[in-house]
Amino acid sequence: MRVVKISDFQIKDVVNVSDGKRLGNIGDIEINLSTGKIEAVVISGNGRVLGFFGKEEEIVIPWKNIIKIGQDVILVRYKGFEEKLSDEG
Repeated sequence: MRVVKISDFQIKDVVNVSDGKRLGNIGDIEINLSTGKIEAVVISGNGRVLGFFGKEEEIVIPWKNIIKIGQDVILVRYKGFEEKLSDEG
């Protein structure tokens, strides 16, 4: 069993494999308290995507969308803001 600290996650760059763009760094982790499993990682707003009232948007990546955790980078599959808009419509 391999153990990783949250602080180890936070220093890695998160990169979207869909377009190769850096999304930011992990600011938080969502844990299911019933199962003890990580449900998602939350990438802190990086100033590029502003929501209502100019507040920076957080990006939530479900654990199943994490492709690879490397030494310096975390590769994820994320389609972005456009996907959120089309899902709500």
